[in-house]
Amino acid sequence: MSARHWMAIAWPAFLLAAVLEMIVFAVVDPGDLHGLSGEPLGWTRLAVYTVSFFVFWAATAAASALSLMLVIRKSGD
Repeated sequence: MSARHWMAIAWPAFLLAAVLEMIVFAVVDPGDLHGLSGEPLGWTRLAVYTVSFFVFWAATAAASALSLMLVIRKSGD
């Protein structure tokens, strides 16, 4: 895939990750998060914000990449 394709994936995914970050943390307090064992995470708020942003970005980038690959295969570009 070309650089143009990668930017068509990365930029919208970045914007959506930023929106998701704002929506989620308008409702959820990062200090109240607990791990799978039920214990508090023990991370700083900044660490929670950073990790969650990159998780949101990766998830939305994967969805965008899948969409782009389906369109490219269908059109034959």
